[in-house]
Amino acid sequence: MTDYVLSEATRAKFKKISTASIATALFKRGLRNQFIQGVVPVAPKAEAMVGQAFTLRYIPAREDRNPITVFQNPNHPQRVAMETCPPGQVLVMDARKDARAATAGSILITRLALRGAAGVVSDGGFRDAEGIGALDMPAYYAKPSAPTNLTLHEALDINVPISCGDVAVFPGDVLVGDRDGVMVIPAHLADELADECTNMESYEDFVLEQVKAGEAIIGLYPCTKEEHQQKYQAWRKENGR
Repeated sequence: MTDYVLSEATRAKFKKISTASIATALFKRGLRNQFIQGVVPVAPKAEAMVGQAFTLRYIPAREDRNPITVFQNPNHPQRVAMETCPPGQVLVMDARKDARAATAGSILITRLALRGAAGVVSDGGFRDAEGIGALDMPAYYAKPSAPTNLTLHEALDINVPISCGDVAVFPGDVLVGDRDGVMVIPAHLADELADECTNMESYEDFVLEQVKAGEAIIGLYPCTKEEHQQKYQAWRKENGR
């Protein structure tokens, strides 16, 4: 869907940028619906999740098509997705926001992590969530769910445009996840947003210091007073920001 390749320099910048800053930068460009709704970290991680999207689409399961024996098929899309998601990318699953059955469990997600994926996001459930949470790789889901995916979901398409948590996700989009959740960045905006949001984070760190020191918000956030701009420039120089 895109020829864009996330550089290690841009990945490193996004590792230090909050989803809140990204949401604001996207809002300035008219993009209001890029935060995946209803997903949370399986377990908080010290480092943010950053990677391009590799997708898996589920449709509602029909009983005659999804007996337990379908897992014997070496071409089963769920298993193939775990084995083909490229290292450094994020597997994003469309479960139609239905977490009554799992979209994967700890064995498959462990395999995904060991293959070098940057993370996994599902707007459905995960089984064996405790094991997934213990992995170093970031994982996001709606909630724990013990029933196998076959109960309600049929894995159908790999690396096609999907919906995840009411957000359109195209293969190659850049996902950034922190403790708040996951933002989806259109690939063609990724590099410029990384630079813009790096500057936003710098100013917000300055603002937070000022607020903790007793400064009023008006005129400071957003900056509409020259005195604050001058103080910020001095702060940047002092802190190497």
